[in-house]
Amino acid sequence: MRRLSLLLLLLLSGCMGMPDGVTPVRHFETERYLGTWYEVARLDHSFERGLERVSAEYQPREDGGIRVINRGVDSESGEIKEAVGKAYFVNDNQQGYLKVSFFGPFYGSYVVFELDDDYQYAFVSGYNHDYLWLLARDTVVSPELKARFVARSKALGFDVDGLIWVNQQ
Repeated sequence: MRRLSLLLLLLLSGCMGMPDGVTPVRHFETERYLGTWYEVARLDHSFERGLERVSAEYQPREDGGIRVINRGVDSESGEIKEAVGKAYFVNDNQQGYLKVSFFGPFYGSYVVFELDDDYQYAFVSGYNHDYLWLLARDTVVSPELKARFVARSKALGFDVDGLIWVNQQ
């Protein structure tokens, strides 16, 4: 029984942490982060495969957490896909390091490792180098920001050749 409990604990916490070299931003301001963000780029995953016009909306929860609403349009069927989840700060609310869940007790890391002073773009990773996003308040970003995202992500060990530049039209 003790081994089963330990195994369950390891499975439930298996997607926490962050990739080597990735450091969450400090002085994170939740109120400024709330609202709608558009997915500009991502590494591919089954839960987003074939989606375009992807956005994430963050809203306050009564329990102090953040409500997460991810939406995208299936490029083949035109069907809108939506997933609703919840996020909580891992250490403190001044650090861009959260855990997010869309499936019951299972949480994954959400690490904001770059965020501009005006909260107009964010570089986000998951618990390992397989999860990476460029989010922005607008559907279009400058070529300079794209280049910065690619260079920074590559330097941190992400597979930038696998990036999907999301169609937002």
